[in-house]
Amino acid sequence: MTSDSTSAPTSVSHMVVRVWLPDRPGALGLVASRIGALGADIVGVDVLERSDHVAVDEFAISLPNVDLVKLLVREIEEVDGASVEEWRLVGRFPDPRLDALETVERLCVATSTSDVHCALVDGVHAEFNAEWATVIAGEDVIAAAGVAPPDGPVLAALAAGTAASPAVASGEAGPDDLATARFPVTNAVLLVGRDGHPFRRRERRQLIALARIADALSRR
Repeated sequence: MTSDSTSAPTSVSHMVVRVWLPDRPGALGLVASRIGALGADIVGVDVLERSDHVAVDEFAISLPNVDLVKLLVREIEEVDGASVEEWRLVGRFPDPRLDALETVERLCVATSTSDVHCALVDGVHAEFNAEWATVIAGEDVIAAAGVAPPDGPVLAALAAGTAASPAVASGEAGPDDLATARFPVTNAVLLVGRDGHPFRRRERRQLIALARIADALSRR
């Protein structure tokens, strides 16, 4: 379990908690009951990944007091089979569907290929809470956002290493700290890095969709 308490508020706190749950009837309700018992309010639940036996859900929670964070984590893990992967305090709750649409909107109003690439990495960097996001063509970095992304040859090696896997190409799997998405026609590659906050299937597929949209728009 990891945590990020940067800019922690002192009263009502916005918290995002990623939880592994047994995929069985009632498990989600038990977790919700534990959260509610502390006077916290569940603002939203996002299903990031689901298999035959386990679901990875992300809860957006309003806490009446930041001092309740550790108690809330313990309460969630009292549910049989539940495990908190990570939690973080945020200034605003993410809204994956709206955030994705707003990124697409910025791509649509871009007036050049360069602007499309810049809008993509800026949107992805913010939307996915990433350390960095880049678009590369070969070993050339053609757009970048965030702090200290790897240089071109390293990024190209990462792209080549992951391209060989059909599971990575389809968004079904990949390294915890890296997500990649290839532009299907122009063959540029979007790479996104994020430490301590593993990428899940829904996020990888969303990045693949954004890269395809950016690819189409960059060829207008």
